[in-house]
Amino acid sequence: MALGRTYSIALVGLNGYIVEVEADIGQTLPAFILLGLPDASLNEAKERIRSAAKNSGIPLSRRKITANLIPASLPKRGSGFDLAVTMAVLRAANDIKQTGKTVFIAELGLDGRLRPVRGILPAVMASVQAGYPDIVVAQANLAEAALVPGAKVRGYRTLARLALDFGADPQELALDFEPEDPHLPADEQEDGGIFPDMADVSGQGDARRALEVAAAGAHHLLLMGPPGAGKTMLAERLPGLLPDLADHEAMEVTAIHSLCSLPSSSAQLLRRPPFESPHHSATAAAIIGGGSGLPRPGAASRAHRGVLFLDEAPEYERRVLDALRQPLESGELVIHRSAGTAAYPARFQLVLAANPCPCGKASGKGLDCTCTPMMRRRYLARMSGPLLDRVDIQLQVERVSLAEFGQGGAEEDTASVAARVCDARSRQRERLEPFGLETNAQVPGRVLRGELRLPPASTRILDHSLERGVLTARGYDRVPRLAWTMADLGHRERPDTNDIGQALGLRQAAAVAA
Repeated sequence: MALGRTYSIALVGLNGYIVEVEADIGQTLPAFILLGLPDASLNEAKERIRSAAKNSGIPLSRRKITANLIPASLPKRGSGFDLAVTMAVLRAANDIKQTGKTVFIAELGLDGRLRPVRGILPAVMASVQAGYPDIVVAQANLAEAALVPGAKVRGYRTLARLALDFGADPQELALDFEPEDPHLPADEQEDGGIFPDMADVSGQGDARRALEVAAAGAHHLLLMGPPGAGKTMLAERLPGLLPDLADHEAMEVTAIHSLCSLPSSSAQLLRRPPFESPHHSATAAAIIGGGSGLPRPGAASRAHRGVLFLDEAPEYERRVLDALRQPLESGELVIHRSAGTAAYPARFQLVLAANPCPCGKASGKGLDCTCTPMMRRRYLARMSGPLLDRVDIQLQVERVSLAEFGQGGAEEDTASVAARVCDARSRQRERLEPFGLETNAQVPGRVLRGELRLPPASTRILDHSLERGVLTARGYDRVPRLAWTMADLGHRERPDTNDIGQALGLRQAAAVAA
């Protein structure tokens, strides 16, 4: 008997590693031993493989089968190794020819059907980067796998058809079994790129302007105001103002969602920025990421290159909100667990919406508010100072007046605002390209105080705010970022004193109102 060898991919976070699968058939009593730190779902592969091979017409040897997944120290999880183990065992029994450096990623059904698995896009990307471009997947995963440049992907519906292409005896194979594909074709997938229109928002001129600035510069945003003022309506319309994702951005976002969502036959990259709005009862693992075994991505990573909207922000647990501080700075989440460490990108745009107090009536004169001063302070203190210091725009949203509410059809629509945002983003990319940056929100302080330094006359009001302790050093850097975005929207080469003043006002509006 020969030693069978195939290859597959183990995913740890979004990072994939080549796994060499060895199979040996001994001369002792029947057994099937799987080595190499398999998890429970991978251990169950032994019975799936035996049934699939039998029902495909190529039953496994009745002798002792030992399969080893190398490197043995790397945890293996999921059913995506089924096909690689099966092909290695068949090769060890000389039922098929050598498979070379082909990578196999698929789950097996008991009837010999190849079933799709999650995370096929990052797995294929890792395989190509490691120098293994020849990949075999389930037919339902073929369209998604083919999105990766340089990949030579083949899709199969059954193990019998695959074994035939690798030299199995056609007279013994069950080739008459052709299962129907239960997955929708790509043109029947639901369209998730339609967002509500800005024209639906009546009045709220200051809030609409703040939303446009936030979209243009990728700035974080806090909307504070009474119930019914339109905070949620505004936040839900922010993704529609953002430009489409570039190729590399779309590949990142699609790879994350490939890990999280059920397999589909969609052949398209996700071009629209994602929008995540978890309920305020969500746990830290649901928002940041986690779970048993190797941690999985949470809402913050699913919102990568898009918007993470936390409605009723003070209702979230404080530790959940504070856990967002690190990804707001670094754009990445590194989650450590006993089973391993996973890193996920999380460069999202944070939008917080909050009432001024538990009853929500403390805006304006607050005569109807039934909350005590201590209740108000305790309520808003759930959004910690360090978290709010990372939020560029903090705006007080007041109730809409009757005059504004009656202006039916007079508001600017999403397409008009999105065109200005796209133009401002183009100006930013051109200016920031030498620094390897894309948006004003990413500009570090050394660049703001270096190559993009503004004249002292423009920053005098900003310097005075820092001297009085109104702004922190972090806040001092964030105001010029806002000012640069306003200059980009106004087609000005550099921010002026008026831009600095407006930016400072946008950052302090909610604090002053509170």
